[in-house]
Amino acid sequence: MRYEIKNFKGLKIWQKGMDIVTEIYQLIKKLPRSEVYNLISQISRSSVSIPSNIAEGGARSGAKDYKRFLEIALGSAFELETQLLIIQNVKLLSEDEVSKSLELVCEEQKMIQRFIATLMSS
Repeated sequence: MRYEIKNFKGLKIWQKGMDIVTEIYQLIKKLPRSEVYNLISQISRSSVSIPSNIAEGGARSGAKDYKRFLEIALGSAFELETQLLIIQNVKLLSEDEVSKSLELVCEEQKMIQRFIATLMSS
């Protein structure tokens, strides 16, 4: 695979990232307003960071540069997973309410990792 990705919207990892943002914004509506400056702020920023960094990296001129942005997106995905687990552990929401978001995030982590490996092997 030759590196040249300018149409980030066609990437499954970007599309999954957008699905995560949508799911997180639905989840935010269920959180107590007292968390608006804490977890709500954190999970919205980390979720938005995932597809944003995938898109920004796709506009870069080389695979090495793109890899750096994919790693940032991956870091944001792990950060988001941690925040979702915190929400569940402190019982702001139930395991059932958080499970779909966690599933999407874990799928995205694997997809980004595979994409990085593919990008670096080409």
